[in-house]
Amino acid sequence: MERVLAYIDGYNLYYGLRHKQWKWFYWLNIQLLAEHLVKPGQKLVGTKYFTTIVNFPEGRHKRQSVFLEALQTLSKLEIFYGHFLATPVTCRNCGHTYETHHEKMTDVNIAVELMTDAFQDKFDTALLISADSDLVGPVKAMKRLFKNKKVVVAFPPARSSVALQRTAHGFYFIGRDKLSKSVFPDEVIKPDGFVIHRPMEWR
Repeated sequence: MERVLAYIDGYNLYYGLRHKQWKWFYWLNIQLLAEHLVKPGQKLVGTKYFTTIVNFPEGRHKRQSVFLEALQTLSKLEIFYGHFLATPVTCRNCGHTYETHHEKMTDVNIAVELMTDAFQDKFDTALLISADSDLVGPVKAMKRLFKNKKVVVAFPPARSSVALQRTAHGFYFIGRDKLSKSVFPDEVIKPDGFVIHRPMEWR
């Protein structure tokens, strides 16, 4: 069986779902989604999920915390965290200064894990769920250094990248049918018996 290791750009996937207004799929079993994306003759050997903690507003922070708790019940999934960088912006009209926040490190973390896993021969095919063109560099390096390995890109809803399409060994788009099969039940039970509930805002 061909070994597949999945790398999921959490915010790229989230904003694709948000653009489509598919809140129902926010409660997504990421590992199950990856399993539904592998082809016959392939076996999912692991899933790596890359995200950043949202600290505010409070409601969004709580919903993300519950979701991450649900993800931590999955046996083949690892979570990797980036951070938000605050950038001051001054309004040209009124002079008011405020902060915007940009997610940092996700593309770097994905690149590091992708190359490390390739060198350690942990996969035959890397399944990259993202449309971030910043990942073109690592994919090119993979193709140059590991002739016997492949990178296939699965684009989140409402997301795509021509540069990634041209660079990867293959690509396709994640449709509603795969997402529908990959949602957690409304209640997720942790190993200690604690029950995690889907946030009401995502119902």
